Amino acid sequence: MATVTASHFVSRTSHGAETKANLSQTGLRNQSMTHNGLRFLNKVDRLQMRTNAKAVARNAVKDEHPTANDKLSGKIICGTGMNIIFVGAEVGPWSKTGGLGDVLGGLPPAMAAKGHRVMTVSARYDQYKDAWDTCVTVDVRSVPNMQLKVGEEILTVRFFHCYKRGVDRIFVDHPVFLEKVWGKTGSKIYGPRAGLDYKDNQLRFSLLCLAALEAPRVLNLNSSKYFSGPYGENVVFVANDWHTALLPCYLKSMYQSRGIYMSAKVAFCIHNIAYQGRFAFEDYSLLNLPDQFKSSFDFMDGYDKPVKGRKINWMKAGILESHRVLTVSPYYAQELVSGEDKGVELDHIIRKTGITGIVNGMDVQEWNPTTDKYISVKYDATTGTGKTAMEKQIQQLETLYPGKAIGVAKFNVPLAHMIFAGADYLLVPSRFEPCGLIQLQAMRYGTIPIVASTGGLVDTVKEGFTGFQMGAFNVECDTVDPRDVDKVAKGVIRALATYGTGAMREMIQNCMAQDLSWKGPSTLWEKILLSLEVAGSEPGIEGEEIAPLAKENIATP
Repeated sequence: MATVTASHFVSRTSHGAETKANLSQTGLRNQSMTHNGLRFLNKVDRLQMRTNAKAVARNAVKDEHPTANDKLSGKIICGTGMNIIFVGAEVGPWSKTGGLGDVLGGLPPAMAAKGHRVMTVSARYDQYKDAWDTCVTVDVRSVPNMQLKVGEEILTVRFFHCYKRGVDRIFVDHPVFLEKVWGKTGSKIYGPRAGLDYKDNQLRFSLLCLAALEAPRVLNLNSSKYFSGPYGENVVFVANDWHTALLPCYLKSMYQSRGIYMSAKVAFCIHNIAYQGRFAFEDYSLLNLPDQFKSSFDFMDGYDKPVKGRKINWMKAGILESHRVLTVSPYYAQELVSGEDKGVELDHIIRKTGITGIVNGMDVQEWNPTTDKYISVKYDATTGTGKTAMEKQIQQLETLYPGKAIGVAKFNVPLAHMIFAGADYLLVPSRFEPCGLIQLQAMRYGTIPIVASTGGLVDTVKEGFTGFQMGAFNVECDTVDPRDVDKVAKGVIRALATYGTGAMREMIQNCMAQDLSWKGPSTLWEKILLSLEVAGSEPGIEGEEIAPLAKENIATP
């Protein structure tokens, strides 16, 4: 493996200006190429770049002064709130394999609605048609490595941008992200197939962390009428899962050691502790961090993968080097410190730092039975019934094929919406579930969840009120515990005993009456981030989410 070391980052805007951050050792490897931010530059691509460059030049920074009407209407006001940078390997709806993408899709707009200036930084895995080239690049100069010479090539990282629902969506562009699986990388973010990682994942996510640290300083963004110009240095970074765990380390070693980002803070959020970024201990040198951070990465376990014995652990370092540690539900936070099995060998580290659990919200715009484009019959809490003809057909199927079921073993968004709209119960037999969104989506559609008692399922499903708890399951994943099978059977029997009764109708009403949006969780997030006391941070002026039903939020690959 090759290490590419940077003597400096150079940022170029469409106006031709250059700024240098004087950084040392960026932690890049396996790359010695330049690129133009696209796989190829056809006529449409060139037209987009020219048009965007003209737009940047035309939209010079303008000061927006709030009026009395602005304040009375609850609009977002320039000069209030925090500058918040969410960084993650996924951001829905552009890239998503699970809850991480959902959180970075839904929480940032909720924070923007509270009056904060919000940016997300993720990778550009595909050529998103709604994200335009900013014409800002960050160049990384490489040097030879003992294992593989990469010469004096320049690595160019570009930033693409779109502004949706009050949030600056930034996509880091480089072939290590874009050219993995042509046209499909967004669904194959970590490897070509499940269980197989890309060999250069450390490079890819090191690069993401470095780019995320540059974005607030070099991007001159003017999409909002209330905020304009660079975000600057007084920012709060929210790093998510192991892929962004190097961010607080680079912040301290490359920036704050040089008097940059002196007030900036990092909150580290754990979405799934089962994935920690464990690599061979020898790989520490590839990260280009000083020895003072080595102890934060040093990790011993009893597994042979990726190598036997001593390792580095990215998530361990992210927990120790960040200023605050959070996770996606209060009960999951308790589980993480309860012991090695549920804390996955980081329980003792988290007990040192402490952890705060905030249950996730959900996108109540995408999951809305009154407007859902995927279902033919729209409904609300006062109309929870289906088509009579279909009900008779289902009853006939039960008579003709008793005990039979249909299973769909793939992620299908339209089908998921239709299932939630038509189902009576949802069974969630999870061994682990940090938060879970599926039970929230089900309740939104009046489908009663039957869940294992773990993580966010405990926080969000109330026994006998909004669903049924089956109890905690054995976390040993190699075998199926017969006692767990019994718990599932008894839980389903209890739920079916309510079918067609007034108790079931009451539970449906309870499910649909809840506010499952990000509004409540975002208030807790705001409180935590304000407690970091970044210079200039203050509570925002809360208003409604920008363009709540706008089609512009749909990602176009």
